[in-house]
Amino acid sequence: MTGVVGKVRDALRGERRVDPDALIGRIGAMERFLALATGHLPEERLVPAHTLVERAGARLRLSRDHTVVALAGSTGSGKSSLFNALARLELSPVGVRRPTTGVTHACVWGPLEGANQLLDWIGVIPRRRFVRESALDGDDEAALHGLVLLDLPDFDSVEQAHRREVDRLLGLVDLVVWVVDPQKYADRVVHESYLREFHRHRDVTVVVLNQADRLPAAELPHVLDDLRRLLKADELDGVPVLATAAVDPAATTNLRALLERTVAERQAALRRLAGDVDAVTDRLGDLVGPAVAEDGVDRATAQRLTGALAGAAGVAVVAEAAERAYRHRAGASTGWPLVRGWRRLRPDPLRRLHLPQLAGPADPTRPVAATSMPNPTAAQRSAVGLAVRAVADGAGAGLPASWPSAVAAAARSRLDDLPDALDRAVAGTDLGLDRKPVWWRLVGALQWLVTLAAVVGLGWLAAGYGLRALGLPRLEYPMVGVAPLPTVLLIGGLLLGLLIAALVRPVTGWAARRAGRRARQRLESAVAEVGRDHVVAPVRAVLRSYAEARDALHAAKSPG
Repeated sequence: MTGVVGKVRDALRGERRVDPDALIGRIGAMERFLALATGHLPEERLVPAHTLVERAGARLRLSRDHTVVALAGSTGSGKSSLFNALARLELSPVGVRRPTTGVTHACVWGPLEGANQLLDWIGVIPRRRFVRESALDGDDEAALHGLVLLDLPDFDSVEQAHRREVDRLLGLVDLVVWVVDPQKYADRVVHESYLREFHRHRDVTVVVLNQADRLPAAELPHVLDDLRRLLKADELDGVPVLATAAVDPAATTNLRALLERTVAERQAALRRLAGDVDAVTDRLGDLVGPAVAEDGVDRATAQRLTGALAGAAGVAVVAEAAERAYRHRAGASTGWPLVRGWRRLRPDPLRRLHLPQLAGPADPTRPVAATSMPNPTAAQRSAVGLAVRAVADGAGAGLPASWPSAVAAAARSRLDDLPDALDRAVAGTDLGLDRKPVWWRLVGALQWLVTLAAVVGLGWLAAGYGLRALGLPRLEYPMVGVAPLPTVLLIGGLLLGLLIAALVRPVTGWAARRAGRRARQRLESAVAEVGRDHVVAPVRAVLRSYAEARDALHAAKSPG
């Protein structure tokens, strides 16, 4: 007998002991995975994980001193008779009418008060709860102190409510004892719908061939071997397989010994939850794959996006206007003073676009007025859409399951905000035209000097002409060679002014083109920032979520 018990014990322990802290860490990792994956992956794929985290948290908060064992079986398997035999009381009704067990019965070894919260969570109604008070008196039931034994409804019942109740309870209990009988131990429903689904919970699974007394002694080993063969096909090879007979107390000795060992170890609840985590992580395994770069957007794709956004924002138009504005303002500062006023009557190209210049960097707290830039064309909008798709396709390449869709949704998530963001970026960019270059001031001063010389010469000549007209003594002009000084001042001032303007014009053109290129670079930089904020940043956030979710799911997997 001792050898049989030892083999059963070793099979049940399954070569591993679950560390509570490690299990809590795995459940915490699953919770992190859910926090990272929610909103990116289909909710229906995450329902089992949500259920696991909620159920595991509740079970660990409740009594760790109790082990919940369920007797599950089909109609006629003698499950309720076995329940009564183990309890040594007539607690669950037994009869010829099937199904006999319509609601779950519970027997608690030890004080009922300590198990009430656990039974409330499991859902056993109070009038179906029973207690073995003698377990407190030190008799042979004391070894089962802490056991909560459940007699479940028949899982093949014609009543759908019974089946749903069994399915619900099988997800909550710590250990399941599957009760089969010699007539239906190979039933397809038992194996395909239930036992095969428990292959991840072999550490908390026991199979009992009940009513073994109905078999000839010579046939029992063959039936047990055939049952083990079927369990191996269900991926449950190695689980404890016992023969029992409810009518013979001695025939339940091995099962009672197994329950005593399970209660003493206080490992069943931990093993069950560990198996649940294994099952859920396996089911979610296709949602993560290889590691990917969190940057996710290569330089060429980012440049394509910037180019498309620059086209939609009218960067080329503004850069050209900046070049023309430079010429306009340079002419107003370095041109001949006699025609500067005429130049000022012409509108400034930038101000026509409602692009006031900034004195220094843009202040993010200051509101920026809308520009009068033309709306992007259909081709420009299409280019933006294609560039955004290219970002999503490039970043999502290699991601498993639904993550590429999440990346694409993130890339498009702020498209409606792009027009206003681009307009603000253009309006808030310092184009570098708010200050006058020093050479403008020098040339302007020189123009004023030669103009003043021409005015002095003209005035001097006019004074001499006036004196002659009045018959007064004529003025004697100083001579510069053969030419009077006033004439030299007048003509020289006019010619020098024209010459300076002619010499400055190519310099102004070169500087204007340079200012246009500088303005384009600054605008493209501002537009690229908009692209990073509105397209690339959401994509990278999904990629970071994927990387962290991948790590969390790997942390939730069994270290074995």
